[in-house]
Order: sequence, then structure tokens, then C-alpha cells
Amino acid sequence: MEDDLPRVKGDAASLLAKELLDSYSQDELAERICMLEAEIARVGAHRDKASAHRAAADALFGPRSS
Repeated sequence: MEDDLPRVKGDAASLLAKELLDSYSQDELAERICMLEAEIARVGAHRDKASAHRAAADALFGPRSS
């Protein structure tokens, strides 16, 4: 399953965290925060959907054994 695969180092979040912010204006920083908050909400919604899907599968077929 994809969840079992190791994450690639240098993913988008890691690259963003390393970026220097000195050249950004206050407005650009505010826009960046809004975009990051929207991405956090999108990822959270996907996580919740995946969790609900897993719970439904576990209810139907039983929990996945490790």
C-alpha cells in the first residue's frame, strides 16, 4: 500500500520550510499564510476522508492486521 512506502525527502513542505522569507513584503507574507492555511485544510479534509473510508472498511471486513 502507498501508506507503507517511505516519504520522499525534500517534499514540498520541507522545501517551503527552508525558503528564506526576507524578500517577501507584508502583503506577500499574508497571502502565503492564507495559501498555506488553505493547503492545511485540504490535507486535513483528505485525511478525514481517508480515515472515514478506513473505518468503513474495518467495520465491513474487520481491522487490517499488521
